Amino acid sequence: MNQINVLGTELLPCSMDPLPGYYRTGCCENRGDDPGMHVVCCRVTDDFLAFSASMGNDLSTPMPTYGFPGLTAGDQWCVCAMRWKEALDAGHACPVDLERTHVSALEYIDLDDLRAHAV
Repeated sequence: MNQINVLGTELLPCSMDPLPGYYRTGCCENRGDDPGMHVVCCRVTDDFLAFSASMGNDLSTPMPTYGFPGLTAGDQWCVCAMRWKEALDAGHACPVDLERTHVSALEYIDLDDLRAHAV
């Protein structure tokens, strides 16, 4: 299945190390069964990681049981569209890679906001 990014072109992998995505394929793809919509490819910052932890989603602590290495600033990761939008609204949004962010992110986030935070 071809996956499309927010620019209308082919979705590119977000990262291969660490390996993100709901399906751990390296892509922020959407197959229709991810309840969290992990479709925004972000370059996480310390500020975003602290905000996410304050909202109950600690992305810094490794969880080997789930194949999760824990993130540090500069890592690219597929985050939930709603979490990124919450961070944006609270002034803690991190940069996004538009070519690596799935088009379904536009159901939650305005393209102009994504462009304003593009890497």
